[in-house]
Amino acid sequence: MRRPLTAALALSLLATLPACGVLGSGGKAKDRAKADLAASRVTTIGVNAYLWRATLDTLSFMPLVQADSNGGVIVTDWYSNPNNPSERMKLTVSVLDQDLRADALRVAASRQVAQNGNWVDAPVQAATVQKLEEIILTKARDLRRAAITG
Repeated sequence: MRRPLTAALALSLLATLPACGVLGSGGKAKDRAKADLAASRVTTIGVNAYLWRATLDTLSFMPLVQADSNGGVIVTDWYSNPNNPSERMKLTVSVLDQDLRADALRVAASRQVAQNGNWVDAPVQAATVQKLEEIILTKARDLRRAAITG
């Protein structure tokens, strides 16, 4: 009998909480909630949600082998650009932190080229990895900005 009474009391208290911040605030509580939602440290999945979403969006054209949101690891399968079928790339992206920061993202790339019917490992230009990290970070910042203003 005590449990239903406690639950009813808790529900009635929860029902009154939203009104506390909205009355007379001129929408400030709503704005604060929106800013909290868009905070740079969004971690409902174990890693920064903006970096995670931006990575998935950026790599959406590549087939995925693994996407572990708790560990923050995304691994693609080999992808060949239709305009250059004699070359293929494979990526591993790690989201390392819960904060939206440049050092919270690490991209590793592997490249192979076709030679005599076999795939042979080839070097990846450092600028390729750096450019991909910049694209993901820019997209993550845009997602955060849209969450604040949207």
